[in-house]
Amino acid sequence: MGHFDEGALYAAADQLTADGIDVVRLGYCDLIGAERGRDLLVEPFGRTVGDGVAFCRSVYGTSPLGDVVDIEGGLSAGLPDIIAFPDLATMRPVPWEPGVAHVIADLYNPDGSPSEESPRAVLKRVVELFGELGMRPIVGPELEFYVLEPEPSSATGWRRYGEGTGNVYVSGLKGDPENTLLASLRSLAAYGIDVVAANHEFSSGQFEINLWHSAALDAADRAFRLKIGVQELARRGGRMATFMAKPFNDEGGSGLHIHLSTADDDGKPLFDDPNGEDGLSSIARSAIAGVLAHAPALAALNNPTINSYKRFGPDTLAPWLIDWGLDNRSAMVRIPPERGRASRLELRLGDASANPYLAIASLLAAAYLGIRDGLLPPAKLEGYGYDTTKADLLPDGLGAALDALEKDTAIAEILGPAFVSTFVAYKRDELQRFSRYVTDWEFREYAYHL
Repeated sequence: MGHFDEGALYAAADQLTADGIDVVRLGYCDLIGAERGRDLLVEPFGRTVGDGVAFCRSVYGTSPLGDVVDIEGGLSAGLPDIIAFPDLATMRPVPWEPGVAHVIADLYNPDGSPSEESPRAVLKRVVELFGELGMRPIVGPELEFYVLEPEPSSATGWRRYGEGTGNVYVSGLKGDPENTLLASLRSLAAYGIDVVAANHEFSSGQFEINLWHSAALDAADRAFRLKIGVQELARRGGRMATFMAKPFNDEGGSGLHIHLSTADDDGKPLFDDPNGEDGLSSIARSAIAGVLAHAPALAALNNPTINSYKRFGPDTLAPWLIDWGLDNRSAMVRIPPERGRASRLELRLGDASANPYLAIASLLAAAYLGIRDGLLPPAKLEGYGYDTTKADLLPDGLGAALDALEKDTAIAEILGPAFVSTFVAYKRDELQRFSRYVTDWEFREYAYHL
């Protein structure tokens, strides 16, 4: 199939060898945001990847527990291949694994066409649509997560690291007694993914790391790598880092907040207008309107698990309503106070379990539709954003969000009907499996008295 200049591959291998690298980890993002991949020796690298590296297509339909969901073109089609090709521009050494470099792969069908289910390909399609409008989307992701320590006596086998009360926004040993976050921040900085800040979040053992803004695809690549890196570094210390939306009943959830702006081909910011209402351009206001109009469908991709919807509710600092506001953290879409080049919107809908490629792609798709169609936003939120008389509720569960995604034909057309079909089939299976599973809550609630 030959997607590569053979000389470029052999030149890359020579450079890797000169840099002391003997293994390349070829990795890509699956539907749920987990990494799939293969370790390749550098010496035969050009030969190994010249015609691509084959993987079973049903990796898209593999659940976290290893069940294979029969997506279209998967199990019932005889488990055919997809082909991975490294994007050499993403090659970089892994600081915590000497001799190893990591490269992100693009996925193709055996006939050479891009794999429709590939989250990275989905995002690329949306970015191309912005290009047709003469715009470049710029994205800055913020990710929250918990760090856990082994606790054999607990029901889960884990406890929160650095347990303490009221440690929101503290730094140093007070909330991070073994400097785990500090060490991770330094390692991720050495990884070259442009992390800029980190802090202890609201809940015990909960942290946040922010990435600098960049072009949408690069931002998604870096968010993907950040999640991999945080989890790998925790494992090396005998801990577990989880981006699960709400792992504990007695503590808050973890979010994925996405900052979005646009620029023209000369770098001029397109969301800023000193003469516009609230200092925002008509483009910015239409982007906001598009996000609000398609919010129910966006929930399926930004809140993609059954657990995701336990993060929502009044007074949670997670959005509950489809609304927007100026510098208002209780709104689904927040407009930060900066203007000029920093004019942007912040989507606070997503939780940390979201696949960063799909969360960003869905946000961009909705903003694109708003800009393309010249939509206007409703009145902005004033005050605290949990009054259900002021705006519509977001979907109250994964099933309702999937229904909204299937009904939103405009979003589905942009993200790709084949992708949406696969994603929905995968997630419907998740719902079905959960509906048959007896939980500890049910036993606790019913067993003694009934």
